[in-house]
Amino acid sequence: MRKILFTLLLSIFCFANEGNFPEDLENEFKPTNSVVFDPLSGYNRVMTSFNDSFYTYVLTPTAKGYAYVVPEVARTGINNFFTNLFFPIRFANNLLQFKFENAGKEVGRFLVNTIWGFGGFMDQATNTLGMKIYREDFGQTLGYWGVGQGFHIVLPLLGPSNPRDIIGLAGDFLLSPTDRLGHNTLDYKIPQNIGQAIAIDSWYKVNEYSFNPNMYEIIKRDAIDLYPYLRDAYNQKREREINE
Repeated sequence: MRKILFTLLLSIFCFANEGNFPEDLENEFKPTNSVVFDPLSGYNRVMTSFNDSFYTYVLTPTAKGYAYVVPEVARTGINNFFTNLFFPIRFANNLLQFKFENAGKEVGRFLVNTIWGFGGFMDQATNTLGMKIYREDFGQTLGYWGVGQGFHIVLPLLGPSNPRDIIGLAGDFLLSPTDRLGHNTLDYKIPQNIGQAIAIDSWYKVNEYSFNPNMYEIIKRDAIDLYPYLRDAYNQKREREINE
């Protein structure tokens, strides 16, 4: 039950993740003609169809409605706050990849935005000082150290994934202030129960997705066969992120 719940918390919507897909999708992701090891293709196609309906009829309308009600300046502040809040994930994974300079810069960003940016609601590190953000997650860390992605898995609501990235999610949940995993040892955990954790992370994802609520439609518009299109795009995206 815990494993099912953790897939619904930090990244409820696969394509709402920060920086997951660039605007120029046609140039960034190319179809592949290579044979892909895909033993779960039957299940994956069924789950892709389920997720497609969810993204189309639930996520997109919800994000559009949210954007209509909440002013952009407020949504930007909320997004800045959560980005600053997830500093432990970026910091730890930069350290684990021996990117010590980037980890130090993440500390600087966190201090600047927390103190000067009113708790992170203003991104002074980027907007005023021009400091870059170094996004790293535990799935990328595993890939950096040579762990293979394994076979493709489509998760409910979460979308495309693989065994390496599922393990990576567990590591990120452990570090995330908005998840209950590890709350007995990490004092900075915010939610008091699973329900609060789901509510907080769902709010974060809807708020983030509201800046481009047509993103999923853009992603799939050129897909002749949706499942392999999304699978290959995800695999290429993760490979690019690991090699950066």
